[in-house]
Amino acid sequence: MQSIGKKEQQSRVSQAMEIKPVAETSARAAGLALALDDGTRKSHSVAENTAFVTGFFRGIATKTAFSQLVCSLYFVYEAMEKSFDETEDAGVKALDYNSLRRMPALEEDMAYYFGTEWRSTVRPSPATQEYASRVRKIAGTQPHLLIAHMYTRYLGDLFGGQMMGGMARRSLSLDDGRGTAFYQFDEIPAAKPFIEEWYTQLNALELSDKQKQEIVDEANLVFALNIKLFDELDGNPAKALWALASDALKRALGIGSRSRAATA
Repeated sequence: MQSIGKKEQQSRVSQAMEIKPVAETSARAAGLALALDDGTRKSHSVAENTAFVTGFFRGIATKTAFSQLVCSLYFVYEAMEKSFDETEDAGVKALDYNSLRRMPALEEDMAYYFGTEWRSTVRPSPATQEYASRVRKIAGTQPHLLIAHMYTRYLGDLFGGQMMGGMARRSLSLDDGRGTAFYQFDEIPAAKPFIEEWYTQLNALELSDKQKQEIVDEANLVFALNIKLFDELDGNPAKALWALASDALKRALGIGSRSRAATA
């Protein structure tokens, strides 16, 4: 049973991070796009991948834990997107698509979980402060490294957003699916063509070999910072997995639909 659980977790990581071979004609098969995909994949052990997914399961174990994750993401994206607005770095500007921006969606989710006065009541956690501080530091000293944050967060959210948002909605029984606006990219109807375009723009940037390697190194650091966010969450991953399995069984038996019909 334990080995099956690990295989399932690794499978979900692969889906969320889009770890699969790409066509030779894809922008992902060359340049900085390839260096980022290949460099980050090789540097993360199976244990780290499992920790990443276990952390997400911990986040969807309870509504409180998931709201804690949303809160962390809000402060991270606040630092990121403010830095994107303020930087003069040409590479960052070229890759800063408005359709990727997450702040409006996160503000909607924050109001759902913490109420209308959330701006005066919520504070970032220690891991969130570390993450946001890193973003602000490089924005002022090495702004090209912000590209690594775009790559790791935006593309990860876009690749895995539908799956993760759906898992949260099923596990937590959220009101009419509210509280997961962060995972909805309404202006991007098809993720893969969009990401191919983003990678093409990435490969066209005028960067030195040294800068490219620095961006790959930063992307690995961002992955570690994200794991720290998950490690702080209060939920129980086993509880989240049980909730998802129970939900799937109920849907297979038609229990959920009969219950809704009875209360309609």
